[in-house]
Amino acid sequence: MNFDPSVLIPYVSLFISCVVAFGYIKDWINGGEKQMRKDVDNHANKITNHDRRIQTLENEIKHLPDRESQHRMELQLSELNGSFRTLEEKLKPIAATSERLHELLMEQAKR
Repeated sequence: MNFDPSVLIPYVSLFISCVVAFGYIKDWINGGEKQMRKDVDNHANKITNHDRRIQTLENEIKHLPDRESQHRMELQLSELNGSFRTLEEKLKPIAATSERLHELLMEQAKR
């Protein structure tokens, strides 16, 4: 029995062609996976950055007064304004008296 290699050559070349074709198909499919992996990593980084920004904002908002506190401060400020007005009214006679005393002293100093 003679072994003729020419009989195996078409089968070997078919096998090699199939292996190469499967390699190209695998690379083509994995190329989409690589792009999807890059996109997922990019989106994950964006989500992480947004999470950090939201956390920073939440920490800053904790220090700010809430609506009720702001309203109480406004009421207290209006009460202070009223107190200053009454104090100003009470000080007017004293200011007038000191002005008259100043004028009297100036007149006496001129004599």
